[in-house]
Amino acid sequence: MPTSASQTGKGTTTSESPSSGPRRRPGGRTGRIRAQVLDAVRAELAERGFDGLTLDAVAARAGVHRATVYRRWRDVGGLLADVLEATGDDDWQPRDTGSLLGDLAALNHENQAAMTAQPSIAAALIAASFRSEEAARGVRRLWEDRYTRCEVIVRRAVARGELPAGTDARRLLVAATAPLYHHLVLLRTPPDPDLPEQAARTAVLAAAAGAFTAPPGR
Repeated sequence: MPTSASQTGKGTTTSESPSSGPRRRPGGRTGRIRAQVLDAVRAELAERGFDGLTLDAVAARAGVHRATVYRRWRDVGGLLADVLEATGDDDWQPRDTGSLLGDLAALNHENQAAMTAQPSIAAALIAASFRSEEAARGVRRLWEDRYTRCEVIVRRAVARGELPAGTDARRLLVAATAPLYHHLVLLRTPPDPDLPEQAARTAVLAAAAGAFTAPPGR
């Protein structure tokens, strides 16, 4: 799913922190400091990778006293988890192109653009999730949020008569987007401009044939 990793939290809302339970999103000076620090984390992660990410470097880049960073985020895992949590605060929604193929292709083009940007914050965060349990939990929450937002693509397609009722939205979305991550993350192949639509078309054909509907009796 697309990750708008440049986004930060907006306003004051209640959310769940991975380490401290429900908390209120800060505003005012505290909110500005959080935004500065998270921007610095993204920049450091993009330039140096997970292995080069330190609280001291983040504090220096953000222009914030190191004690403030240590007191609030405690370690690199805490920083990464907050970056991912902030990414989920945005108002991103999948495009409505008027067709299932168009919607899935547009989604895949966004995914590919995010993964191949230079530097790619999305790719760096995925890599970090294999090294930090805090980051891994954050990535899982982020992907859950993005898949949930994208389920509307399938609901629209069912309403238009493009898909049979009972189509499992999550299974279809995974099938449509997985080829991009397989090629870009696992195989590390150069981006293929045709792959977003090819993957979407394959998933659409399978879904229209009922591949993602539950068997009778289930």
